Amino acid sequence: MTSVAAPDVQRAVADLRPVLGDRLAVPGDAGFAATVRLWNRAVDRTPALVARCHDADEVALAVRVATGCHLPLSVRAGGHDWAGRALRDGGLVLDLTGMRTVEVDPAAGTVTVAGGATVADALAAARPYDLVLATGTVRAVGLAGLTLAGGYGPLCGRFGLALDNLLAAEVVLADGRRVTAGPDDDAELYWALRGGGGNLGVVTRLRYRAHRLPAALAGMILFALDEAPDVLRGYRDVLAAAPDELTVMAGFLPGPAGEPLVFVCPTYSGPDLAAGQAAVAALRALGTPLVDQVGPLAYEDVTRMFDGGMTDGNHYLLRTRWLPGLDDAAVEVLVDAARRITSAHSAVALHHFHGAASRVGSADTAFALRTDHLLAEVIAVWTPTDDPGPHHEWAERTSAALAAHALPGGYPNLLAPAETDRVRLAYGANYDRLLRAKRRYDPRGVFTAVPTLAPSPSGGPDDGGSAPAPPPRAASGGG
Repeated sequence: MTSVAAPDVQRAVADLRPVLGDRLAVPGDAGFAATVRLWNRAVDRTPALVARCHDADEVALAVRVATGCHLPLSVRAGGHDWAGRALRDGGLVLDLTGMRTVEVDPAAGTVTVAGGATVADALAAARPYDLVLATGTVRAVGLAGLTLAGGYGPLCGRFGLALDNLLAAEVVLADGRRVTAGPDDDAELYWALRGGGGNLGVVTRLRYRAHRLPAALAGMILFALDEAPDVLRGYRDVLAAAPDELTVMAGFLPGPAGEPLVFVCPTYSGPDLAAGQAAVAALRALGTPLVDQVGPLAYEDVTRMFDGGMTDGNHYLLRTRWLPGLDDAAVEVLVDAARRITSAHSAVALHHFHGAASRVGSADTAFALRTDHLLAEVIAVWTPTDDPGPHHEWAERTSAALAAHALPGGYPNLLAPAETDRVRLAYGANYDRLLRAKRRYDPRGVFTAVPTLAPSPSGGPDDGGSAPAPPPRAASGGG
């Protein structure tokens, strides 16, 4: 019989307090509840300790203490994971929200961020140089979490996923070592980080390729629900002819009175914004717009369009499907979901994957799905006093109905913790290689992040039959 050592919280406090001081938070401290509060109030977990780290050395210390004291470990960077995997009951939280520095090198065309930096942090720093990063659609999301599992966003067609623009990363491994991952520094870790999520270590620094983009042609167009079938079929036709520079979201959002409205949200990122006007005109012509806000915007402002879409304090449940296209049957499922929506806060979003992102080889990064598709995001939202049952049922019913029209797997960043079977399908032929990397860099399964990878059956080193890998290189300090 295998015995499991009991967590030693007191020893962990004794080891961390001299370094962190009052940045080590424990239950009973003033403000502890606020420290562990997430935007999704459906998450209710109480960690034993929160280590609010300011640099990679402190992160490394906290990792060593957590493993030495047998404490479950989680990492909070942006803290935006809907399932709340930034927190673990009785565990030690590595809180990186104080690590938000951004360094812009206009000459090199790069932006380097600390592990807790958000999309808003990076874009604000790059804006004076007319530089942007390939980001997601929401400014409050942490760049690290967004990047490590994918990073769909408005610039996907022209510049690829967020992870396609990651040049290097500084990582603290499960044994506390700091290493650098890049094309010439531990290329296998670099491969695994780009899609494998935070399952290999704590990423404390990321360097990105930046792109010059003074402005984009972007905005929201809203139509009445009864026009949804025609709008979505027309949206499908626009996507079929879309150049790389045009990436278009669509779906359903709540209107002023909470009624579901169908939306299309184009972002044209070409150097000549006038060239995008024809595509925008085609989208306007799909129905009778109730709202039309498309115009030239700085990219930082493009990412403000969904500000307020997620309200702190509400409860959230997300489901995700990958759609190879938008055939009439899928359109019918989506429209039916909008008509049956159970909350004035819930939504459905379709994220457009094409262009530069689809020209990356499926084996070049751990993120494997490189064919044109739509990511369908089903977002159930309700207030804390509501019965969650109807909202859960709506999300599950919609997801199940879409499954008949979907590709295997789903976007790992949005899959539920229990959906490990779909995680495996999401990685396809890359899964075995990713699991070998997991066993190499984290043989004891210290990190259980988004997406959660199946633990090693033996808890030991790689048993995949390959030759032993060389040890990771020590970090050079650059990242």
